[in-house]
Amino acid sequence: MSALPPDQAAAAEQAHPASALNDVVHHRARLGILTVLAEVRMATFPYLKSLLELTDGNLGRHLEVLADEGLVTITKGYENKRPRTWASLTDDGYVALTAEMSVLKELLAQFENGAARALGSKPG
Repeated sequence: MSALPPDQAAAAEQAHPASALNDVVHHRARLGILTVLAEVRMATFPYLKSLLELTDGNLGRHLEVLADEGLVTITKGYENKRPRTWASLTDDGYVALTAEMSVLKELLAQFENGAARALGSKPG
């Protein structure tokens, strides 16, 4: 078996940044929900459903997962005599989202570095 090149050997000794992704947060729908809530603070179920193009059942299940993890708070009530469900980001949700974005930035930087090296840093 051949030895790894020095740059790959050094990298193999460290965990890849992708291993730091949070499975609860990283799912496309849940990442979208958390990001929207970070932007607007509180959102109604129909707003999230429409914006993220999710079905009622799909959105409901993802909100349930996030609420079970303490990342969002679900509030049910009425608005003009109509039942409403609101979701809001918790402090723990904000921390988890911030950590996820940090890992994504690290992955992007690593990808751009590796792609530049793989392409020989040739200008396009």
